[in-house]
Amino acid sequence: MPSVTHDDAPLLADLMPWSVAPPRLGRGWPAAPDAASLKARWDALVKAGAPDREALFEPTRSRTPHTAVGQLPGRTGGTGRLARETGPCPEPVRVLAAPFDEQWLIPDHRLIDAARPELWRVLDAEQVFVVEQTAVPGSPGPVLLASSLLPLHPPHGPRTGRVRPLYRRPGGAEPNLAPGLTAHLAGRLGAAPAPLDVLAWILTAARPGPAGIEVPLTAEADVWHAGVEAGHRALWLMRRNGERPRLPGGRRPYVRSPLPARPPAPLYDREEEALLVGEGRIAPVPAAAWDFHVGGDRVLEVWFARRTEPVVPGTLEAVRPTAWPQGWTSELLELITVLALLAEGGHAREVAAGRAGRDPVTAAGLRRAGVLPVPDSARRPASVLDHHEEGPEGQFTLL
Repeated sequence: MPSVTHDDAPLLADLMPWSVAPPRLGRGWPAAPDAASLKARWDALVKAGAPDREALFEPTRSRTPHTAVGQLPGRTGGTGRLARETGPCPEPVRVLAAPFDEQWLIPDHRLIDAARPELWRVLDAEQVFVVEQTAVPGSPGPVLLASSLLPLHPPHGPRTGRVRPLYRRPGGAEPNLAPGLTAHLAGRLGAAPAPLDVLAWILTAARPGPAGIEVPLTAEADVWHAGVEAGHRALWLMRRNGERPRLPGGRRPYVRSPLPARPPAPLYDREEEALLVGEGRIAPVPAAAWDFHVGGDRVLEVWFARRTEPVVPGTLEAVRPTAWPQGWTSELLELITVLALLAEGGHAREVAAGRAGRDPVTAAGLRRAGVLPVPDSARRPASVLDHHEEGPEGQFTLL
């Protein structure tokens, strides 16, 4: 059987045609690893006088305390000008601030330079966001991540690529897949795959290519099922929903010595399989977890840096815990577990992806079947507005 080459493997941009750039905050302080800091930052902002409020806000061309914007879809943030705001902080929501870095965000449109309302409209318990990652030659790491949380553009590091929601409408309705794709796969595989199955295969097989991220497809049923099974496990680990992941007994990471109140950058002892954080020590930490990279960056190092890097005194970002919270240690232990298990499953995904050349479903074949090219409407957001959205200064938005 011929193998799938870079010339005939379908592109992710065609298989999941609707995409949106990730939300860009424009200022760091509306997001934080803990929700309490966000509420304290908001209180400091609204209690400040006009000149101080302007400086604390960190205005940009897109947002100042005087900018009038509508409400974020599905949220209760105010729409009056922030310069006059005196109310309580909108309840923070969980977001994916960077690869594998779950943080909190004040969901207020007035604080966010580019909020991407079309993503907020389809954000619900059924949604899965696929996030393209920068491919760095010579550096390992996935080219796609998946999350149930709204992904943000990271403030530092490699530029995050497009966000591709699995569903175009709330409630898991209208999959963001090329029209006719699942029907075509059903004819080749003998049964129509569910949207989550297609996504699981995509997470298994996606690879960088000269024209963008490629997804080799196969019509070999056993290869497809093996890839889907491996992809579902990766999807579960990335989404972290349901039962919490655990390494087998004897391999679970534990805190052997408490982390200090102000941890330095972490070090790794490969011989002892230990993560060293000043006088703190966590073990065992599999080397695969320490070596896990995304976009050329070591995930654990970036995760620590986001919580310990110096900030400018007097800014809202300086409002943060004065000592390392216990909750962050619990999050760290789970992150180590997730990275280790993802690395372990990498072999199964590689094997399935490597066998995709058996009876391939090529881009040319999809064109002959009429699946490609996708219609322009599939690349645009669906109309999902079934309720009024509050516009600037409390007026309703008419769409």
